[in-house]
Amino acid sequence: MEEDTPEKEGLVLQKEIVYNALLPYADRLEPEANQLLADIKANLSRAVLVRELWPGTAFWCRKLFSFLKLYGRRFSKDDHILFVKLLYELVTLPNLEPFMTQSYARLLILLLKKKELLSRDDLQLPWRPLYDLYERVVYSKTEHLGLVWFPNSLDHILKALVKSCRLYFPASSTQEMLDEWRPQLCVFDVAMQKAISNMELFLPTITPVAEHSQGWKLWFDELITLWMSVQNQPSWEGHLVNLFARLANDNIGYVDWTPYIPTIFTRILRSLNLPVGVSRMVAPRYLTNTYDPGHLVLWITALLGGPGNPAQKELTCLFNSIASFYHPSNHGRWQARLMRLLQRLPASVVRRVHRERHAAPGWITLVPASKRLTDEDLRAFSHSLLGAALLAMFSKTGSTDAAYALQNLALLTPELIIPPVLEKTYAAMETLTEPHTLTATLSCMIGMARSLVSANNTYPEGRAHVVPLLMGALPGVDPNDFSKCMITFQFIATFTALVPLVDCSSAASEHPGLTEMEKDLCCASAEFEDFVLQFLDRCFALIDSSTLEQTRDETETDTQTQLESLVELGLSSTVSTILTQCSIEIYKVALQKIYNFATSNIFETCVSGRMVADMCRAAAKCHPAVSLRLFVPQCCSVIFNITNNEELQNEEDLDKELLWNLQLLSEVSRVDGQQLLQFRSELEKVLRLCARVHCKRAYTLACSLLEHILRSLSLIYPTEYRSTASGFSTDLPIKDWGRDGDVTALGVCWHVPSDEEQSFAFQLLQSLLKPELRRIQEHVSGGQPLSREELLQSLAIVQHCLLGAGSLLRPLDGPHVADLVPSMVKLGEIRLHIGVDYDDSQENYRESICQTMQLLLHHILEHSEDDTKSLFVIIKIINDLMFFRGTHKKEFDSRWKSFTLVKKSMENRLLGKKKHIRALLIDRVLLQHEMRKLVVEGCEYKVVHQDLLSDLLLLSTSSYSQVRSRAQTVLMAALGTYSFSYRDVIPRVLQLLGPEHITASQQQFKGALYCLLGGQSGLCLASVRDWDGISEVWPALVRCGLSSSMTLENPSIGELLDDIIDRIHRQHDTTGIFFVVSEDCVKIANQISKSRNPAPAFDAPTVEELKEGLQRQRIRNVVNSRKYEKLVNDLLDCLEDRDLPWKFEHMCADLLSLLLRDDHPLPPDAVLYFTQGLVHDSISIRKVAIAAVAGILKQQKRPRLKITVKPSDISGVEDPEGVCVGDRASNRWLQYDSSNLPITEHQWDTQPYVEKTHVGYYSWPREMMIYAGCEKAKEDLSYEEMSEGDKIIHEYFTDAEFIEQLIEFLSLEERKGKDSFNPRRFCLFKGLFRNYGDAFLPLLWPHLESLSADPHESSQRCLCEITAGLIRGSKLWSFSKVERLWQLLCPLIRTALANITVETYTDWGTSIATACEGRDPRKLHWLFELLMESPLSGEAGSFRDASLLYVLQGGLAQQQWRVSELLHRLLSFLEPRLPHVYKDVRERIGSVLTYIFMIDVALPHTSTTSSPHVAEFVGRVLDRLKPLTSEPEIHNHVQEGSTHGSSDERTQAVKLLKTVLKWLMASAGRTFTTPVQQQLQLLPLLFKIAPVEIDESYDEMKQDARTCLSLMSQGLLYPEHVPSVLAALEEMSLKRSWHSRFSVLTYLQIMVFYNLFTLLSLPQEVLRIRALVMQLLLDEQLEVRDMAGTTLSGLLQCHFFPLDSGLHSKLHTLSQTAVPRARGEIASTDLVRRHAGVLGLSACIMSSPYDVPEWMPQILMELSDHLNDPQPIEMTVKKTLSEFRRTHHDNWQEHRQSFTDDQLLVLTDLLVSPCYYA
Repeated sequence: MEEDTPEKEGLVLQKEIVYNALLPYADRLEPEANQLLADIKANLSRAVLVRELWPGTAFWCRKLFSFLKLYGRRFSKDDHILFVKLLYELVTLPNLEPFMTQSYARLLILLLKKKELLSRDDLQLPWRPLYDLYERVVYSKTEHLGLVWFPNSLDHILKALVKSCRLYFPASSTQEMLDEWRPQLCVFDVAMQKAISNMELFLPTITPVAEHSQGWKLWFDELITLWMSVQNQPSWEGHLVNLFARLANDNIGYVDWTPYIPTIFTRILRSLNLPVGVSRMVAPRYLTNTYDPGHLVLWITALLGGPGNPAQKELTCLFNSIASFYHPSNHGRWQARLMRLLQRLPASVVRRVHRERHAAPGWITLVPASKRLTDEDLRAFSHSLLGAALLAMFSKTGSTDAAYALQNLALLTPELIIPPVLEKTYAAMETLTEPHTLTATLSCMIGMARSLVSANNTYPEGRAHVVPLLMGALPGVDPNDFSKCMITFQFIATFTALVPLVDCSSAASEHPGLTEMEKDLCCASAEFEDFVLQFLDRCFALIDSSTLEQTRDETETDTQTQLESLVELGLSSTVSTILTQCSIEIYKVALQKIYNFATSNIFETCVSGRMVADMCRAAAKCHPAVSLRLFVPQCCSVIFNITNNEELQNEEDLDKELLWNLQLLSEVSRVDGQQLLQFRSELEKVLRLCARVHCKRAYTLACSLLEHILRSLSLIYPTEYRSTASGFSTDLPIKDWGRDGDVTALGVCWHVPSDEEQSFAFQLLQSLLKPELRRIQEHVSGGQPLSREELLQSLAIVQHCLLGAGSLLRPLDGPHVADLVPSMVKLGEIRLHIGVDYDDSQENYRESICQTMQLLLHHILEHSEDDTKSLFVIIKIINDLMFFRGTHKKEFDSRWKSFTLVKKSMENRLLGKKKHIRALLIDRVLLQHEMRKLVVEGCEYKVVHQDLLSDLLLLSTSSYSQVRSRAQTVLMAALGTYSFSYRDVIPRVLQLLGPEHITASQQQFKGALYCLLGGQSGLCLASVRDWDGISEVWPALVRCGLSSSMTLENPSIGELLDDIIDRIHRQHDTTGIFFVVSEDCVKIANQISKSRNPAPAFDAPTVEELKEGLQRQRIRNVVNSRKYEKLVNDLLDCLEDRDLPWKFEHMCADLLSLLLRDDHPLPPDAVLYFTQGLVHDSISIRKVAIAAVAGILKQQKRPRLKITVKPSDISGVEDPEGVCVGDRASNRWLQYDSSNLPITEHQWDTQPYVEKTHVGYYSWPREMMIYAGCEKAKEDLSYEEMSEGDKIIHEYFTDAEFIEQLIEFLSLEERKGKDSFNPRRFCLFKGLFRNYGDAFLPLLWPHLESLSADPHESSQRCLCEITAGLIRGSKLWSFSKVERLWQLLCPLIRTALANITVETYTDWGTSIATACEGRDPRKLHWLFELLMESPLSGEAGSFRDASLLYVLQGGLAQQQWRVSELLHRLLSFLEPRLPHVYKDVRERIGSVLTYIFMIDVALPHTSTTSSPHVAEFVGRVLDRLKPLTSEPEIHNHVQEGSTHGSSDERTQAVKLLKTVLKWLMASAGRTFTTPVQQQLQLLPLLFKIAPVEIDESYDEMKQDARTCLSLMSQGLLYPEHVPSVLAALEEMSLKRSWHSRFSVLTYLQIMVFYNLFTLLSLPQEVLRIRALVMQLLLDEQLEVRDMAGTTLSGLLQCHFFPLDSGLHSKLHTLSQTAVPRARGEIASTDLVRRHAGVLGLSACIMSSPYDVPEWMPQILMELSDHLNDPQPIEMTVKKTLSEFRRTHHDNWQEHRQSFTDDQLLVLTDLLVSPCYYA
């Protein structure tokens, strides 16, 4: 390595983990990292060069993963690029085993995670290979047939991978992607969903400005116009929104969104699905496709800012209109969505401000200065969200969302956000009755702590609140309310961690230059001492109330409950934080107080004792020198006094005082080891005295004292966590309030074990551990046997010594187990330095413990296997011997988790750059150190480990279930740790299962099965991805059915086997057979092996090795396929054993079905087995066989010839330039044309067919492939040419008996009434007819005919499945065969449809739809003509008519736009029959009409369709409805079924109307665009019929009319439609019937809310709506006036128009209208006017239900004048006042501030109900 030094100087590392430099042994890390990187480079490149994907490449990729975890990206940019390129090549290797794809993808995501490190100039990745991989996995053609199994998470990981890679796609990629996916954009087809989601995922949006014209500008206009014009949220719209959100966020300031802002906000509001209006109806379709909140907030955030900030106005309006939904009294299924919006929006804005103001400059384009958010913008933003956030604080779902939102808002504008929350907090601290408000406000304050305390310029007065808040929170430490107690602890800990508790009241006089504010702070800091002492008093009270005697009955256990342990944790961490932050003066006072409390009482050692001891530990940790002088001598003297007495040694129960002092001492000793040395003699004496007493409690405490002392001496840890590095001696501590930690100058004080401490530790081991080991050895040799209690005590001492000194003892070592796995690459382990240099002069205790334990274990298993307690301890010791080096994985994980939680609750996302508080940063450095101790993956498997694992295996199969399960857990952990150890263990486990193993007990058998099952998360031996493994395990699993100890009478074994099979099914993914490394990989590996800095650890492989590698790759692939075939044949052999129980036969069939692959045909014997399985007696085997044979047929499918065609050659028309969509001259040849159908062989062979429906609708693909027409010659193989597998299937399916049995089985019913069309069986038949042509038809035909005549559900279903399979399978048959087929099929289908029943009509619908899916309609013309024959003959009753229509609809819907001629024919057939008598037929016709008109869409660039048009249809219908439009009221006189008198026009019209209503309802959610003009023509009619009140007893027509109105009012309007809609409404409002006028208002409410922003952008129309409401407010009908009032209040609440003085004075004038007092004349117009005014004023009051604007008191006073007016006015006023009281009651204390005293007097009079006796 020496020669590298000159190059080293200029080496720039990408990005290291900063925390490594702060470790006490940081100087050792650089050479270590360089060495490891050199090893990885050498071995990884070697593995690829010698073509060894497994184990070599896989193993070293795992090492690279560990390297990233340990050192970050600590390599040069060149290396970084090479690693990325190599992994990109590996991931996109075709035919790679899925699991490998997944692990390479994970590593690649990690390498690309920090996008600022590699710019687009450094790295470009081609998009095509990645897209091919994604397509192959996510839209796999063979996965549903079980030919390939992918890991569950592969989809997600690939998506994440694309997200990481799309930054680096070359500039030309956008155009290539569009060429690929544009042709799929057919809105009616599933391909649309696929194309749009691909675009969302792949299209790059981060590009340099120069490349915008090659990037998003190519697609933006096209897609945004598409989005703008689509209504009714189809499922792909969400993906489109996500794409726009991403584009907006990545290019702030470069895309002009202004014209789209009203639409965007209208759609956002609609997608929240809030219930609105009186009827509260939400169309069910809207509930499913909502936008993803995460992307919405990105989009909103990116729209903010810029000149005039137009989006902020809309955002304010959006939150104003939904604010009341945040009130805690409202909740529904929409609530989670609203909460997510509120929670994420501020966070997203913070991220944007960080990016604009604080982020380090990188290669990614910056936001232009003019578009950045100004402080003014931020204030407006905070202001708009504040109301909702304050309401959401008290939500039923908890306050976390609101707290997170407020935390981020407070970062942006503390002066706006903090005061209102503070006010609520103080109020909550004073009330005792509402504890939930206290917990909610405190949790919000916790998030805002840093914004409050730090010295920011915008809100300096925040710091004055710290002391009052802390004092006010003290009463929250309440023993009776657990949750309040916990949140208070958290609150106090958070604030004290930010503020040094130093009394600096004297500083005010010493420093002349302080501001007033700072002087006040100095004075306030005098209260800190009181605070600390009062807090301790509260804690003591808490402890006193939770002693064991008080909280338990005698009968219960003496362990802690979960709540108590949580309180204990909260208590100790809070005390520790407070005392850490104290000045030394306050600390001494507090320490003395704690010391007195602890030593003047004697606590029981379970609950309260633990709490007190914990407090003492927390206190001792801060200044160990001071505290140990108090505690240690005191405790020791008490212990010595009591133990002077000899008899104590043998007493079973010792004195409470002794126990308490031991406990106290054991906790206090968990401090800086250096300070313990001065007490070494006392401590050693205590240990020697107490470790050998008989009392179990006492020696357990002594053991934990021993462990704590050893840990304090031997571990590396920081000794202080104060919030500033220099301590608090500075002259002005208030300057340090809220100070951030600084990673570069953290100043951690480490405890590193000194030589003295190490020797003390080894001395303790010498005097305590050695004698115990000797005792145990004598016990084993029989020299001096121990009783069980004594043995347990010895084991306890051994265990605690190991736990205490684990980090000083070197790991077990020795020769490693050879030849586990053949490899040309070294598979060594990483040795990390963890700060300890092992001392070779000392005895190797780990070895000696290991040997002693193995002796003892075998002794116990031979002589006293029932001593389970000892076995438990031994298992723990074995675990620690292997893994423990000072930290347990479980503890580490939970600490890591709590670290991230605290970080999240206290981080400052605005500044970023790791500005966390100092204590957190120190904790993170410690976690980094502990992580290094735990990196054990890929350890070498040594002989020592082999012995330990065989011992664990013995224990895992012993007699006691508890012992077994604990041993199995440790065994699984070990198998996951040591490389390839499973290959050594599997054979030993399987020995116990084999039938030849006669002596095995049932326990052993069960234990062995559990070992195969594995743990929850760990390795599962039954499904390792390794041919050697599976080929042993699977046959053994099946054969164990023959074992003597196997009985199925024992249900637990049966369940266990089910679990194993289930686990195999869940975890099984296809194991690779063919591994081929591409030449590109080899090229990059070559570059890696030649790279420098650091140079690879050894030379690249020689030419001979390279040749050997190629040779091995070839051999390995052959051997793998042999192993695969052998495994299949082994399983088949198992099945031949006649004694095998049925359960195992099923298992075996299951396992066999997992072995189908798409890259290797199934061996013929297995094909035979599955084909016979089709007629097996057992239904589960039949099911497996059906799926398997379908898969086998897919394997045998022969490739068909495809040819390239140019569409313009066929049609003779070129497409014009630009985007031209829909029916046009150039795609007319694709249409179904009855004058030109292929009815002769010549036509059949010469016409070009396009099977996929979406092709040609939007644009033509670059290269269009279609099946070659005349391939007659190669049709069917003769029997001789078939492969083995083909022949087997052919033989069976040409055997009459077999077919008869098969059909009999297939037409049985499984679960009565639950069966439906089965796609698996369909795939089976489709495959048969596709592969073998019509060879099997002659035998099948008679069966099909008998099935079609049998009306039973199961027979019909069987026929459906076979028919669909036949039609789809005959896709490429020759004309003669197809024609023969249809001559037979047509009569068959006719018969079947004549027998259709309620149970089977859906199956027939599915069957025909499946048959027509993805097929050229011209090839199916027989079917379509058959279905069109007579859907509505009316002969066989209404049900059959409806069913036939349903079946026809299934076929036509699949064909979408290509059968316009049929749609016209159907429409002209249906129109005269629209007024049908029966309801179910009417509903079906409605649904069919929807599909007929679906193709008539108003999308951009779309030419008018040749399918039927809605406009013409509506015109014709309106003519026929004339008789109704002329009538004032419509009643539904027509009875169902009275056909004879139906000649007169009126009854016909009513029936017609009913059908039209059904059509309107059906199309509301399904069509893509709504024909608004046409709906308006029908509106007057609907208004006439729709009833006003909600009543179920109305007939069908009125209910439907009402639903239609509700659905139409929710429709999305475009600006150009609005005037005509309003004109229609204005016209209705003048109608005679008050019902119509009433309905206008309900319609208006919903319409305005669902199109809020669109309408607001048209000020003219707003005035029209206002005039309309005011006009209806003066209506003579009372109900209409009431409704108008409600509507007015709703519009005011949405801020649709302002409550200005004009409106107020107008209402006031109205309400003052004089009413003549003549009793008779009271219903005059004057009363109406007066009532209208009062209603208007009431509406103003109702419009702000949760606050009091400044105009409200005035209006309330005006209303109070009307209390004694004549009815209905009095009623209105009373109702309004009681409503006001209800909504404002909660925050009345706050609201009353807004009224003057006089007004309050009046109000109190009004609101208090009058007394009866007055």
